[in-house]
Amino acid sequence: MQRSDSGTPSRRSSGRREWLFLGAALLGGGALLAWWVLGAAGGMTAPGWPAPTTLVILALVALLAAVVAVHLRYRRVVERLHEGILAAQEGTLEPIAGSVPRTPDLARVVEDYNVMMRALRAMFATVEECQARVLTERNKMNALLQSLPGALLSVDDNLRVTAINSETEKLFGRPARDLEGHNLFEILDVDEGDREVLRDAFLYKRAIHNQVLHARVNDAERWISLNMSFLTEEETGMDAVLTLQDMTDYKNLQESVYNREKLVAMGQLAAGVAHELNTPLGNILGYCQLLAEGSSDAEKQRRYAGIVGEEARRCSRIVSDLLNYARKEECYAEGCDINQLLRELVDTFRSCRLKRQPVTLDLELAEEEPRVHGGCGELDIVFSNLILNALRVLDGDEGARIRITTRVTASGDVVAAVEDNGPGVSAEIRGQIFDPFFTTSDVGDGSGLGLSISQAMIGRRGGSLRLDTGYDDGARFVVRLQGERP
Repeated sequence: MQRSDSGTPSRRSSGRREWLFLGAALLGGGALLAWWVLGAAGGMTAPGWPAPTTLVILALVALLAAVVAVHLRYRRVVERLHEGILAAQEGTLEPIAGSVPRTPDLARVVEDYNVMMRALRAMFATVEECQARVLTERNKMNALLQSLPGALLSVDDNLRVTAINSETEKLFGRPARDLEGHNLFEILDVDEGDREVLRDAFLYKRAIHNQVLHARVNDAERWISLNMSFLTEEETGMDAVLTLQDMTDYKNLQESVYNREKLVAMGQLAAGVAHELNTPLGNILGYCQLLAEGSSDAEKQRRYAGIVGEEARRCSRIVSDLLNYARKEECYAEGCDINQLLRELVDTFRSCRLKRQPVTLDLELAEEEPRVHGGCGELDIVFSNLILNALRVLDGDEGARIRITTRVTASGDVVAAVEDNGPGVSAEIRGQIFDPFFTTSDVGDGSGLGLSISQAMIGRRGGSLRLDTGYDDGARFVVRLQGERP
């Protein structure tokens, strides 16, 4: 905002008349004074004129009156300026109202003051508007922070808590005054491993995303999901914002669901135990009948007794696998020779079931010994299920044939396949065959648990059991297991 220093024409003329009046008074007073001095010295006094002393006094009075008038005008203006300054200190930014002094200097001072007040008033109005906006945004931000479903903490360079929200008070069960100003590690009681993670995050200034911490809060164990971000990119700035989400209920729910699923699986496995035990118990019963017939061939009796003993051990393995499934998973040092397992299993079927059902059962085994991790008990159940399913779909077919193959892949995995030349699996039910209790057999002829239990057992060992949908000559089920490394 600018203006001309010369002022308006009216102000200039008023100020000029004031100064002319004062100058005239001074000149008149000086002339009278000189006349009085000269007259007193030479005796020059015109007849009828007032005495020189009287004229001098009148001139001095007029001069004094003019000086006093100017002084009073200056004083009034200065007082109004002083009042305006005092009001400005109290926050009232108002220009000087009323008549403008005629003196040019005072007029410029008053005009400059008024311009300054208007500028300050406009500036402070802008500041107040900005302040109101800042307060509004701060209130919005505070409402957002308080409405967060998780706890929020802000820490400074010294890792001291500077701000929290209401969820933080709920999580720690302490009011804000007992949390703010304290060191983060004094509030967050976590395990040493989690504490080390936090230390490294602050030391190397690394953000943390969804890190689950095991903490103690109010003498209770809690699982907390932590996210942390730093406010600045500067290496020296440690100011950070942490959000904490209590995951304890979710963890407990996960554990509950896991245990429930395990119980369901155990129930399914228990329901399938009778299904799995039918074959070895049937074999035991058959060979016991042969022994009871009293064959005179001692070699056959020894062989029959050996088969009975092997089938009894197989029953024991089935029950043991059920118990192991109920317990926590453990690592077993033993391995299993797939070829040997399949040889013994096929001999059992040939000795009993295949005598009643004319099905050709062929073995095409890998030349090397394909060993896999873990015992053979569960694998015995898996391959028995696959062979029994094949026998069931081939019942009554002429030229029925089952082929079992094994091979070792370049990566060391062991692949075993059980295929038959039956009707195959239709496309409509391929997505259901591994579901528990799904069966295409007549009521009472199958439990629908064989494939689901077998797939679960293979999956627990890190392998896979699938239907080969590219096989067109019947059905082929492929088992893939991790081979035992030397």
